[in-house]
Amino acid sequence: MKANLQVEGLQQESRFVQRLMNVIEKGGNKLPHPAMLFVYLSFAIILISWLLNSLGVNVVEPLTGETVHVQNLMSTEGVDYILTSLISNFAGFSSLGLVLVMMLGIGLAKQVGFFETFMRVSLTKVQSRFVTYAVIFTGIIGNIASDAAVVIVPAMAAMIYYSLNRHPIAGLLIGYAATIGGFTANLIIAGTDVLLSGITTEVIQGYNDTARAVTPVANWFFGMISVGMLVVVIAFVAKKYIEPRFGEYNSSMAEEGFLNHKESHISKQQIKGLRYAALSGILYVTFIAILTIPQNALLRGGGDSFLDSLFLSSIVPLLLGFFLIISLTYGFTVKSLTSLSDVPVLMGKSIAEMSGFIVLVFFAAQFIAYFNWTNMSTIVAVSSTNLMESMNFTGLPAVVLFIILCAVINLFVTSGSAQWALLAPVFLPIFYNVGFDPGYIQMAFRIGDSATNLLAPTSPYAILILGLMKQYDYRTGIGTLFSAMLPFAIIMLICWISLFVIWSLFGLPVGPGVYMYY
Repeated sequence: MKANLQVEGLQQESRFVQRLMNVIEKGGNKLPHPAMLFVYLSFAIILISWLLNSLGVNVVEPLTGETVHVQNLMSTEGVDYILTSLISNFAGFSSLGLVLVMMLGIGLAKQVGFFETFMRVSLTKVQSRFVTYAVIFTGIIGNIASDAAVVIVPAMAAMIYYSLNRHPIAGLLIGYAATIGGFTANLIIAGTDVLLSGITTEVIQGYNDTARAVTPVANWFFGMISVGMLVVVIAFVAKKYIEPRFGEYNSSMAEEGFLNHKESHISKQQIKGLRYAALSGILYVTFIAILTIPQNALLRGGGDSFLDSLFLSSIVPLLLGFFLIISLTYGFTVKSLTSLSDVPVLMGKSIAEMSGFIVLVFFAAQFIAYFNWTNMSTIVAVSSTNLMESMNFTGLPAVVLFIILCAVINLFVTSGSAQWALLAPVFLPIFYNVGFDPGYIQMAFRIGDSATNLLAPTSPYAILILGLMKQYDYRTGIGTLFSAMLPFAIIMLICWISLFVIWSLFGLPVGPGVYMYY
């Protein structure tokens, strides 16, 4: 009787969730490709600049007292700017070089098999009572390997849950919630930190050239603390809602022959490779620490403050060195590298996977450059700031509202870099004018951008997970997936915002030297 009720409950998908997801899916599917979105927005900026210039729109810049007018991109001067700045806008875009350099190291580690082996070992070498926590933790920190974690962690979690006589789809969904919902948190600096900080720097220095650059470590402290919080929150939701919802597993509902599939064995050589890679990584970190911590150390750059050190300003090259060391050590140990000549070939493959990002950056760079050149960023920032001040809505509540706005937009624009390139030119100057640090606002964006990833039906990862679910139970559908993800997304967002508010009220830095106000 109980089993029948559970099957019946699984078949009855929430009508409200179904309708809501259908609306989101239809709306998201109507949006153009992110790159084309910036093409259309760039043309819109050109037309709007002509209109606002014709109307004589202007504001008084509060810091200088100067009157700022909208510059017309359809004028001779504007056309000259469009044509002559095309290449420099792209080549000079802050995040482009930084991300590609990081991917040389991270991509090599992925190509030689380091990340896959690390995640598989992390999930299979733990006691059964700690499996849920291991799945969540591995999924969150696995975002350093980008989409590799989304492919590996949920699938491995499902197999482990099945071997422990627990429902495999519950394990699958817990792994998915950790990898996608916790994408913005990590213990170390990831490619996302480099990408977003580059966009933030590009925007804020385009608005105010005296503003300091936002470094990849700008959100490091809060990101590390977020890992612990998310492990607890996701585990709570899993125990309270997900595992009871699915109950006992009926293996007869799986695809024929699917459960006979056996996961490939982790060889002794792969374990040896992980150990040697870990040792080489520890030695590298120790060496860098020796060059950084002492007062007159080489990577202190002669400065008294650690915030002004050569270490922080050179974090991307140093991280590249770290990933190269562990990749080479692991690769030569397991024979996925046979000579140094293999390294540039594998690096080339990892850069090839970034082709979509490069195309996106080209068009996003033009949009941001046009928005700044026309002075529309100043017009919007000053006007919005004046409105916020007149409403006395310039403090932490405004930031919380911004997080919620990002969470909603994320349902339609699933690319985090595209969404930030879209929102940053508008909102960073507004918050900067009332004293908020750009790195702090970047962290606020990342919370909203991450939590609702689980509810975006246009995400390619949702299709992947849905396919895996059907292999374990052919009756599952999109309603099953999103009704299960709903409590994860809502509770994660509430807890993440709460942590951010508490963090802010105590005046703690979200990263080295990055506080609520600059």
